[in-house]
Amino acid sequence: MNKKFSVKTIVAIGIGAALFFVCGRFVVIPSPVPNTNISIQYGVLGFMAAVFGPIAGLLTGLIGHTLIDLSWGWGVWWSWVIASGVFGLLMGLACWKFPISDGIFGGKQVAQFNIAQVICHVICWGVVAPVLDILIYSEPIEKLFAQGLMSGVANAVTTAIVGTLLCVAYAAAKPKKGSLTKED
Repeated sequence: MNKKFSVKTIVAIGIGAALFFVCGRFVVIPSPVPNTNISIQYGVLGFMAAVFGPIAGLLTGLIGHTLIDLSWGWGVWWSWVIASGVFGLLMGLACWKFPISDGIFGGKQVAQFNIAQVICHVICWGVVAPVLDILIYSEPIEKLFAQGLMSGVANAVTTAIVGTLLCVAYAAAKPKKGSLTKED
């Protein structure tokens, strides 16, 4: 498993941030809670963090979410940008030992990935984003926790589907350890 910071990781951050942006800006369903959407970008972010590690996850989330906010024209909502970065960081840490780069992402890893992503979403959308919204923007608490709950649930569901499928497909496309050795 190779999760060091390399040229490959830098390229992955760029591609991941671009995918996060496209999915978060153009593949969205408005939710019933104001200023929140249902989209698939956190599945992409969870996958990138699992494959490339916590720094790649952090930077992918920070850059991708900043680009989304800039494209909407209302300015950057830093509390949510930071929460996206924290999600990528935490997922990278939670998945650090996954053998996904060795072509292994079976039932055990699927369960671990999904337990980790739910916990990470609870931390990010139940604590990080609302607390930073209060500290930075003095937003009303009721609104924040409604947005956090909606975002956390929607992101956990889309990460469970999209993130798991991406991880399974990536692992399936990787040669298994020892599969290319010549047997006599």
